[in-house]
Amino acid sequence: MCGRFTLTQSATALAQSFHVEISDLEPKYNISPTQMVSAVLYDQTSDKRKLEQLRWGLIPSWAKDPGMGAKLINARAETVAEKPAFRSAFKRRRCLIVADGFYEWQQIDGKKQPFYFRLQNGEAFGFAGLWEEWRSPRDQTLSSCTILTTRANELLEPVHDRMPVILHQKDYDLWLAPQVQTPEMLQQLLQPYPSEAMTAYPVSTAVNNPKHDSPDCVQPLSAKM
Repeated sequence: MCGRFTLTQSATALAQSFHVEISDLEPKYNISPTQMVSAVLYDQTSDKRKLEQLRWGLIPSWAKDPGMGAKLINARAETVAEKPAFRSAFKRRRCLIVADGFYEWQQIDGKKQPFYFRLQNGEAFGFAGLWEEWRSPRDQTLSSCTILTTRANELLEPVHDRMPVILHQKDYDLWLAPQVQTPEMLQQLLQPYPSEAMTAYPVSTAVNNPKHDSPDCVQPLSAKM
């Protein structure tokens, strides 16, 4: 699964990477479920990409209350086309959840050691995401999202058996295109990202606290020893 990630790049760098207008964003070193996250969507009205803030944890349109979203922070790529909570969004409401790293935990001597994963080049990337709109009984709208996961690549395997789907930039347009609704065409994008293009290192358990959000979350553990 993917339960924590980061977004620390400047608005200028993100605008260049995702070809979207972005105002200033504060760096986030410990993004947690139910928090607001930055996501790139396709706007059919303007025929352009746009950046939106979505609540992490997808709330299906038919859910009775928004609490369901806390259980749907991830969607398995292998079954996303069939699951009632995700299949409609998989067809019509796909997005790029903007990040530049994420955390996973490894069981070591009875304790969970967090590791930080990012691309070798340090650039931002887009998780394959889905988004949905939920209306409350008082007719208030809440937009939410989930991150797709797939089997781990060789770099992640020693730490966790799953990893978030990181899309290649060349596939962004296809993933966002609302007219593309063929599961087979979309499924081919949902593969483990190449290990050789990523790097990882252990970090402090300070990241375990979702309220702790500072640069020391991503500092290599060895640098503090």
